[in-house]
Amino acid sequence: PPGDTAGCTFCHTSPEERCSTCHQRHQFNPAVARKSEQCKTCHWGKDHRDWEAYDISIHGTVYQVNKWDLTQFDMSKKLADADYVGPTCQYCHMRGGHHNVQRLSTVYTSMGMSNADRGAPLWKEKRDTWVSVCDDCHSPRFARENLQAMDEACKDAGLKYTETFKVAENLMLDGMGEPMPKDLAPDWSGQHIWSLKIGAYHEGDKYGGKKGESGGFRMSNCSDIERVCFVSVGYWMTYIFKGMAHGSWNDATYCDGSFGMDRWLVKAKAASEQARRFTALEKKAGINWVPSEFWREGDYLDQLSGMKIVKEFPGKTIFDLCPEPGWLDTH
Repeated sequence: PPGDTAGCTFCHTSPEERCSTCHQRHQFNPAVARKSEQCKTCHWGKDHRDWEAYDISIHGTVYQVNKWDLTQFDMSKKLADADYVGPTCQYCHMRGGHHNVQRLSTVYTSMGMSNADRGAPLWKEKRDTWVSVCDDCHSPRFARENLQAMDEACKDAGLKYTETFKVAENLMLDGMGEPMPKDLAPDWSGQHIWSLKIGAYHEGDKYGGKKGESGGFRMSNCSDIERVCFVSVGYWMTYIFKGMAHGSWNDATYCDGSFGMDRWLVKAKAASEQARRFTALEKKAGINWVPSEFWREGDYLDQLSGMKIVKEFPGKTIFDLCPEPGWLDTH
């Protein structure tokens, strides 16, 4: 539905491939594309907090208070010739005018939402390149120490992420999720896969779906504890990653980063305990709780792919309808 997807489709469609998205159609002025605000249209918000992390960092503050001074920020110069008093988004991520923005970033892993061995050989080249950008203004030691700080913060976040998911997983496996996947409307695939069965994270019949089939990492039509897990990883874990990467310490801690994950872990544990107590009381009292019908219907779920598949292709899933691998990416 438009209210759920407008912010996604505005950026994740043709604007990703247009020169005019950054250079502006009616000006097409390189000086415009070199300003940090040009990235702000897409790269901001709860689940990809790039602009906010940069804007309230020391680098962003230096940029904001000096950007009108041409002696400090001469945007008419090519990035390769720029001598800014502080880095812009473009200076670090498009160093020298290179247009592959992720080339000059460190271990990315789904906006920081995936656990990864950040010191693995796979990432060495990217990490060394990341440090080399910082070397333009700082010492190599300074850059390495900040990279290590980010590694430690991401590792700590990963531990909280794993524990939060485990609380929700155990509740679901014990049949005490309120509601359980079987009680919900079909997910995006036309099945009742547990929403936190992401990629190969969970396998087996107890989670629904076949091997390799993912659930819908969603915010609506799921139990409250699943939503808590989504927020913890999709928002607060990215705050930590983006905050540490951009030198925005408040984002990584107080602004719902590390402290946010702490609160959401407590919420998950409290919700689990409450569900277990209710289940015990209902069993003792002989109450057979049945989820309300609105879980199966919802206000707009008929517009989503899962319900459409169930109605138009009975017995099939979205995976059955894919003629070849990768088909979903373009359809």
